[in-house]
Amino acid sequence: MEELSVTPELTKDLTAEQLKRVNDIVKAIDIADSQAIINYGVSAQTKIAHTADNMIQHVRNKDAGEVGDILHQLVARVKEMNSDLAVKPGFWESLPIIGPMVSTAKKIMAKYEKVEVEIEKIVDRLEAAKQSLTRDIIMLDKMYEANEEYFTELDQFIIAGEIKLRALKDKTIPEAQAEAALKNDMMFAQKVNDLIQLAERFEKRLYDLKTSRTLSIQTAPQLRIIQSNDKVLLEKIQTSILNTIPIWKQQVVLAIAMVNQTKALQLQNEVDNATNEMLRKNSELLKNTTIETAKAAQRGIIDIDTLKTVNTNLINTIEEVISIYAQGRQQRQQAATELIKIESDLKTVLTTNRG
Repeated sequence: MEELSVTPELTKDLTAEQLKRVNDIVKAIDIADSQAIINYGVSAQTKIAHTADNMIQHVRNKDAGEVGDILHQLVARVKEMNSDLAVKPGFWESLPIIGPMVSTAKKIMAKYEKVEVEIEKIVDRLEAAKQSLTRDIIMLDKMYEANEEYFTELDQFIIAGEIKLRALKDKTIPEAQAEAALKNDMMFAQKVNDLIQLAERFEKRLYDLKTSRTLSIQTAPQLRIIQSNDKVLLEKIQTSILNTIPIWKQQVVLAIAMVNQTKALQLQNEVDNATNEMLRKNSELLKNTTIETAKAAQRGIIDIDTLKTVNTNLINTIEEVISIYAQGRQQRQQAATELIKIESDLKTVLTTNRG
């Protein structure tokens, strides 16, 4: 085709099939048909506009905050495990050491059973949201493929139009103007003017198609952004279902186990402390008893100090008795002397009175 030979920069990236399609479009363009110019590329343009409308409708109808609300509820339910829950103590709970262990484990299990029911409902909602997001991602893939197809189709109309417009400006119109100048015919000159007007309208039509082309280019990343957000939400949901919730349940079981272990360890420590205290007291008692027994075993029946005291007292007693005996002899001797004297004096008196 003659027109294509002078526009290689417009067609160099086209495949053979696309080049044939562009060639067919160029051949079908009737610049003299004003209605055809108005409808040129409308089919592709409409498809692109429809894709944009579908994307907007998808965003409008999609409750973007729903998944966030569900995940927020999940977090709130899990946090309930940290709230206080009043449990009426029973017999076991009233025991000094075992009681706290039983009571704490009961509280955790009560909280878990209460929250688990709510979480299972949330999981069902997450599963439904997951399926919805999966459908949306597939739909967005189809919309992206359709937009790419419509873009290619529109691009072919634009290239064909550019080729036709370039041929009009570079060849058809100049030739018609030259012919009108030679003929000096007003009606022919009007036809040339109409041709120029039609070319300008066609150029404006191509500008509209290029605007739609820009819209298609913008639609592509927007579709991918929306799809990427859906994928992020889908991954978060899947992580919550497959990882977060099972980990949370596992942690609850571990918490109960650790409470039991802690309290059992506390009980064992109490027993160990009591045992150690008893052993310390018994060892002290054994020590004291053994020492006193050893002392008693090594001690004589009578202490040497006692014998010394007794011996001293005995010596003092004997010495005092001897002294008393000596004083007694002396006193008896004196008394005997006095008795002789008394007797002598009495005889003297008696004798003297008789004479």
